[in-house]
Parts: sequence; C-alpha cells; structure tokens
Amino acid sequence: MTQTLPTESELAEVADVTSRIRASISTVLSGLDQAITGTLSTVLAQGHLLIEDVPGVGKTTLARAFAKSVDCSVGRIQFTPDLLPSDVTGVSIYRADDHRFEFRPGPVFANVVIADEINRASPKTQSALLESMQERAVTVDGLTRELPNPFLVVATQNPIEMEGTYPLPEAQRDRFMAQVSVGYPHPRDEIAMLDSHDGVDPLAFVEPVTNTAALAAAIAVARRIYVAPAIKQYIVDLVGATRDEAGLRLGASPRAALQLLAASKARAAMAGRNHVLPDDVKALAVAVLAHRLIPSTESRLSGRTAQQLTRDIVSRTDVPISARDAMPRREAAVDHSQHQAAPTA
Repeated sequence: MTQTLPTESELAEVADVTSRIRASISTVLSGLDQAITGTLSTVLAQGHLLIEDVPGVGKTTLARAFAKSVDCSVGRIQFTPDLLPSDVTGVSIYRADDHRFEFRPGPVFANVVIADEINRASPKTQSALLESMQERAVTVDGLTRELPNPFLVVATQNPIEMEGTYPLPEAQRDRFMAQVSVGYPHPRDEIAMLDSHDGVDPLAFVEPVTNTAALAAAIAVARRIYVAPAIKQYIVDLVGATRDEAGLRLGASPRAALQLLAASKARAAMAGRNHVLPDDVKALAVAVLAHRLIPSTESRLSGRTAQQLTRDIVSRTDVPISARDAMPRREAAVDHSQHQAAPTA
C-alpha cells in the first residue's frame, strides 16, 4: 500500500490542534510540558495512556482537562474494590413490559474514558477493559458492540506500594501505549496553582478547543509520517537492548516497538515534520517502554527503577543514522507496505 506524505497545510493543522489542546490544559495545570506531550503523542498514535503518581498531584485533573478540551463524549469510572465488570462494560436488563432484554451501555462507550485509580479494583474488573482497549469493542451476552471512534482510555493509578492497590497484570500494562508521571510542581507553578484554584475550580472554565472530527483528521495525518529504515532499526535496537539487559527480568514486547514507532510519528506530526527523527524516539522511549519492564531482584534491592534502566539503555544505544538520513525520499508517495500504522494499545 502506498500513502502520500502529509502536506505542509495538513501538518500545520495538526500543530494548531495540538497547540490549542496544550494551551487549554496548561490553564489548569502549569509546568507539565513533558506529561502533556506524552499525552498528546499517545492520543495521535491512537494509544491508551496510564498516569501514575502519588495522590494529590493532578493525575485526574490532567485527564479531565484533556477530555474537556475536546468536544467529545466522556465516560468516567471510579475504580473501587467492589466494582464489577458490568459496571464498566454495561449490562442487559430484562424489560417485562415487552418481554425483551435491553442493553444499557456502560461508561466505556465514550470517546474518552477516564479510569480513575484503576489499580484499586480487583483484577477481574481491571480485565474488563482489556477487550475494549485492544479491540475497540465490547462483547456482552455474546453480542459484540463497537466503541466510538476515536476511543481513548486515560487511566490513573497510585504507586503499587500504597495500601489497597492491586498491581496491574503485565498483559494490561502492555496495552497502555505510554505511562507518564505528573510529579510535584515547581514552587513557582505551585504558587500559580494557589492563585488560580483559590475558591474556584479551573476545570469549570475549560471550554472545548477542538472536536472529534479534527482529532480524527490529525490522527490520520500522523499515520502518514515517514519513518526511515534506519530509524526503525534504532527502535528495534532499543527494544532488543531491554531484553538483553541484566538488570531486567522482563524486556519489552514486539508491541512496544510498534507503539514506540507510532508515538514517534505522532510527535513528529505535532512538530510539523513529515518524518521521524532519532530525537522523537529518544524523547518517548522512557514513557513507552519503562512501564512494560520488570526490574530484576538485584535492581530492586539496589533501588534502580525501570525508568532509570531505560534511560541507561537509551544513553548507550548508538543512533545508526544522522538526522539528514531520516529525511523522506523526494517522491510524493512512500511505500508503507512493510510498516503499516502501529496497532492500538
């Protein structure tokens, strides 16, 4: 299959849409450029996002600010230990008046699904999201129902060492394209927060700055970004290095390579480029790879996290090409038959 490269006007539209969303989120949370970039890259790559951090730093606020910035349907699920799978996907209810079952869709039937504190629910309920995240569909009572397009899960979770949490299984973590952390704000940003949140809820003033049609168009443009063969080799080298790392018990899966490719294309589109650079891959490597990795016992005892190990791998993995070599060919079309758009999370 042959796809044409994005035009300058198409790339300018992507940059404009993402810039407006970024500015909208920044009115609620300042100083989160890296987390916002990771969020937008995941959205344009049609992935799902996991936000992990300690309570009270703005995980849910980030998710809600993004959802309110786009004119789309939003579903919010507060995960608790007694939450049932049907509370997520929906349930069929028998109507005695006409003797038939009626399906009542759950909150997962929305463009943006905010799964708040996902690791406070039981593994059985956590797994209810697996099909929807992978297949973008839900099967209830033997019937498969398609989910809206675009579809994005933004899940927040507390650190697993906190009381009352259930660690996400490896299979579910692997379905999240990226994981970002909010972190504690800079004192300057915290002072600004005290001023803007004093007596008011900034989220109440967030208005949509784009819609699902514009977002879907931006996603389509990101798919057509050119990726040089040597850039793909660099991604494979990074992912392969996680499997050979002595400090890791579990390396990254092939899905991780596909999703790092897709996220890198999205970041390039946001920057107004029609091709991926090594810097795109480097900037997203920790967010896309680290949450899938399991440090060895020795690494955990020495205090080395998956994020630190991933940074070490990125720093010592050679880039096989220069930035100039990553430019697309002069032809108007690029053959994508060997590198289709990455599957969603």
